[in-house]
Amino acid sequence: RESQMSELNKISMDGNIFGIALNYKCLYEKLQAQFNEKPYVNEPKKPVLFIKTPNTRNQSGNPVVKQNDDILQAGPALGIVIGKSTSRVSENDALAHVAGFVTVNELSLPEDSYYRPAIKAKCQDGFCVLGTPVAADAVTDLNNLTLRVYVNSELKQEGTTANWIRTPAQIIEEISEYMPLNEGDIILTGTPYGRVDVQAGDEVRVEIDQLGSVTNTIQEEGN
Repeated sequence: RESQMSELNKISMDGNIFGIALNYKCLYEKLQAQFNEKPYVNEPKKPVLFIKTPNTRNQSGNPVVKQNDDILQAGPALGIVIGKSTSRVSENDALAHVAGFVTVNELSLPEDSYYRPAIKAKCQDGFCVLGTPVAADAVTDLNNLTLRVYVNSELKQEGTTANWIRTPAQIIEEISEYMPLNEGDIILTGTPYGRVDVQAGDEVRVEIDQLGSVTNTIQEEGN
């Protein structure tokens, strides 16, 4: 474990950040009827990806700035840290390319379309709070971890990775079919149903079993 932690510490996590928009059964089931209406008339067959641009990177303890009229929502997500570059890897071999996992608050404005997540909703400054990564072999029962959101120390949202539609291994296999994944890239495995609206002055903590937590205070723009 010490060896893997040493290797993990060498991973800068400064690569691309990809997110999966619909990867929790509880959220998917709430939206399933909409997918079969116009204009799509079909449910998504492949992972619905979005990106978090470099300006979204943030750390625990730093403020998150909310524009005055926007509705800002916290988004608990487990992040996969890629430790070894890969392309077209099988599900069985996928986790060999993972250095670790990390708690993330994937902040967002409310989304009108999960098929085409909006840049404005996802990519504002500080909208991706990254915790301290934990080595992959230190995480047990990956597919049964609880995610929680606290606002001002009050529990507001709870979910579990047991509700994933695709596991990390399945996600890596599907993405790497058409796009290489590189050392330092992070894949966000989605957020459960029930995103929490947060206001200026709120202290928001996102925690995941075995992975620790991130805490940030929301600030109003200009203050």
